[in-house]
Amino acid sequence: MAEVANQNPLLGETTCGSLLQQLQKIWDDVGENDDERDQMLLEIEQECLDVYKRKVDQAAKSRAELLRTLADAQVELTGLLSALGDKTFAEIPDRDSGTIKEQLSSIAPTLEKLWKQKDERITEFFKVQSQIQKIRGEITGTNGHLGDPSVDESDLSIKKLDDFQSQLQELQKEKSDRLQKVLEFVSLVHDLCAVLGMDFFSTVTEVHPSLNDSTGMQSKSISNDTLSMLAKTVLALKEEKQQRLHKLQEFAIQLVDLWNLMDTSDEERHFFDHITCNISASVEEVTIPGALALDLIEQAEVEVERLDLLKASKMREIAFKKQGELEEIYARVHVEIDPEAAREKIISLIESGNFEPSELLADMDNQIGKAKEEAVSRKDILDKVEKWMSACEEESWLEDYNRDDNRYNAGRGAHLNLKRAEKARLLVNKIPALVDILIAKTRAWEEDSGLQFTYDGVPLLAMLDEYALLRQDREEEKRKLRDQKKFHEQINTETESVFGAKPSPARPLGSKKVVGPRTNGTPRRLSLNVHQNGSRSINKDAKRDNIRPAAPVNYVAISKDDSAVSHVSGTTEALLASP
Repeated sequence: MAEVANQNPLLGETTCGSLLQQLQKIWDDVGENDDERDQMLLEIEQECLDVYKRKVDQAAKSRAELLRTLADAQVELTGLLSALGDKTFAEIPDRDSGTIKEQLSSIAPTLEKLWKQKDERITEFFKVQSQIQKIRGEITGTNGHLGDPSVDESDLSIKKLDDFQSQLQELQKEKSDRLQKVLEFVSLVHDLCAVLGMDFFSTVTEVHPSLNDSTGMQSKSISNDTLSMLAKTVLALKEEKQQRLHKLQEFAIQLVDLWNLMDTSDEERHFFDHITCNISASVEEVTIPGALALDLIEQAEVEVERLDLLKASKMREIAFKKQGELEEIYARVHVEIDPEAAREKIISLIESGNFEPSELLADMDNQIGKAKEEAVSRKDILDKVEKWMSACEEESWLEDYNRDDNRYNAGRGAHLNLKRAEKARLLVNKIPALVDILIAKTRAWEEDSGLQFTYDGVPLLAMLDEYALLRQDREEEKRKLRDQKKFHEQINTETESVFGAKPSPARPLGSKKVVGPRTNGTPRRLSLNVHQNGSRSINKDAKRDNIRPAAPVNYVAISKDDSAVSHVSGTTEALLASP
C-alpha cells in the first residue's frame, strides 16, 4: 500500500503511505507491540477491501443501469421507427461500437429527433382525424356530441396518414355535394314559397335553423335528417303548388265562361289578368312571385261566386241572347223554326226554378253547335239556290224586256239594258243545268242527313219541281204565241192581198211597260201547294216519302204573272174579229 501511495503523488499531501508513517510513529511513541500492530494493519486492510468491494458493486450497478438505459433506448428507437413506419432510418447508431456511454450519447439525438417527429406526426393525425370526425358528425347530425378523436400512436406511418387523408378528401367531397344539394333544395323552397306567397324564412328554419340566409355557407346543416326534411318540404310545396294551380285554373275557366256569357267588357276582364294568365300554364311555367297566393285564389273564388249570382239574375237575358243567336243562324240558312214557342219554353223553365243554369246554357250551346254544323252542310246548296234565284230574277226581267216594243229605241239607258239583256240570256240558258245540279245535291243531302231540305219552310225539291213545271208551261205558252203570231201574220198577208194595206191602229199609251228589274224573283212567286203541285215532284222519288221535314212546312201561295198571256189573247181575238 505504501508503494501505491508513494507512486501517486498527484493524490495530494495526505496519502495512504503518509498516513501509515504517521501511524507507525504513533505506535512507536505508544510502544505498541508487533502483534497489535499486525492486527490493526489487518483491520485496515480489511476495511480497504470493503471499500473497494463497495465501489466495485456500485460501478457494476451503474453499468447495469447504463446497459438497461441503452437497451430501453434501443427498444424505444425500434418502437419509434416501427410506429413512424421508417425502418431504414439513416441516423441509427451502431450498437456494437464504443462504450456504453458513447452508445448512449450517439443514440440520444436520434431518439430526440424521432420523438419530435412522432409529436409532429401525432399532431397531423389528430388534425386529420378531427376533420374526419367533424364532417362525419355533420353528416350524421351528431357533431356536438362527439369528443376529441384518439390517435393510435402504435401506427403513425405515412401510409396510415395517407389513408386518413384519402378518407378526409372523400368526406370533404361528400360534404361539398351535400352542401350543394342543400343549397339547391333551399333555392327550390325559396322559389316555391315566392310563388305560393308563403314566408320563406319561417318555412326553411323549421327544417333547420342553420338554413337561414344570415348564416355562413359552411355553417349550414348537411345532415341526413336535414336533406330528408328538405326533400319532404320541397315535395309538399310542389304538391301544394299543383293543387293551388288546379284550383286557380278552375276558377279562371269559370270566370272566362261567365264573362263570355254576360259579355263582360275588356276593361272589367283586365282586372283579373293575373288570374287568367295561367289558365293553360303547366306547373313549371308558373314562376311569378305571388301567382298562387291564397288571397289571389280567394279573390278568384269571390268573383266567381259574385258572377254566379249575377248570372242567375241575368239568366233570361243570356238565354234569349243565345236563342237569338240560334235564330240568326237558322235565318241565314233559311231554316224555319218557331221562335215564340222556344222563348216561351225558356221563360217557363227559368220561372219554374227546377233547372241548372249551366245545363240550360250547355243545351243551348249544343243546339247552336248543331245549327252551325247544319248551316255548313247547307252552304253549298244555298249558294246554288241564290244563283238560281238571281238567274230567275234576270229571266223575269228579260221577259219584261222582250215584251217592250220600244226596247230598241235610242232612249236614255237603252244601251245599258241591251247589254244586260245579252248577259241575262246567257245566264238564263244555264238555269236548266243549275236546277239539275240543285236537285241532285238536294237529294244527296236528304239521303245523308235523313231530313227534308227546306227553304224558308218550303221543300226545295218541291220548289224546283214546280219551277220546272212552270217553265215548261211558259215554254208551251211561248210556242202557242209563236204559232198564233204566224197564223195572224198569214191572215194579215191574205187580207192585204185582197183589200190592200191598212194602217194599224195606234197603240194606247197606257199599254207601255217600263223595262227594269223586278223586285220579286220568279222562284219566290211560285204558286205551290203541298197537296197538289208539290206532291207531283215529291212523288217522283218514292224514297223521299219517308224523309221527315227539317222545319214546319208553311207554303206561301203567290199568283203567277199571266199578263203576257192575257195581252196576247186579246190581240188575237181582235184580229180574228176584223174583216
